[in-house]
Amino acid sequence: MLLNHSNHPSSTWPPEQLKAAREQFGEIIDEPFPVIDPEWDEAKVVALAKEKVAEFIAKYGKEMTVHIMGEATYCFAFVSEMKRRGISCVASTTVRKVAFENGVKKSIFRFKRFRYYRI
Repeated sequence: MLLNHSNHPSSTWPPEQLKAAREQFGEIIDEPFPVIDPEWDEAKVVALAKEKVAEFIAKYGKEMTVHIMGEATYCFAFVSEMKRRGISCVASTTVRKVAFENGVKKSIFRFKRFRYYRI
């Protein structure tokens, strides 16, 4: 099972990302990424990450891989806590193509693969 913990619900993923996720991980479940207040200190971010890890394990057990993308310090705390508990986390990788239309910069992202968080 792939738990998608990001601001991008799997219903909005491109077909190639959905296909890769299903082939590698099976079922996909969306758990929205929390709003991280930029005024919070590190302790509050870490506490939220630990709270979410405990919530997800209670809800889904440990037989999951977590796709996590979002605010960097939260992701670091969340991934560190998941890894401490023996649960793998992945990020989605993309190729960015930039185009200019009428003087406006437009970025298009093309999914490439899932990459494991490793230390």
